Amino acid sequence: MPLSRVDEVFRALADPTRRAILRELRGGERTAGELARLFPVTKSTLSGHFAVLKAADLVWTEKRGTQVIYRLNTTVFQEVVADLLDLFGPAGKETDHEQKPG
Repeated sequence: MPLSRVDEVFRALADPTRRAILRELRGGERTAGELARLFPVTKSTLSGHFAVLKAADLVWTEKRGTQVIYRLNTTVFQEVVADLLDLFGPAGKETDHEQKPG
């Protein structure tokens, strides 16, 4: 069964290296080479991290000549938060399975 968008995002965010990559991209776009210099992992490991982030739509990529540019996609976070709010309901509202103190 394919993962839902929320599942893909949580899978991507579960890894500390991927979270660090996203934090780095908050400062603006970076080339794959720039990111590779910041993280002490092999190229294949970093490529795997990029693939997971792309699968979750957390990053956008653009090819410029021989370079691959990564940018943070913040719209996904907004969509996931909206999905979570929909899943759990508005804050402060009791769900059907909660019992009122009596």
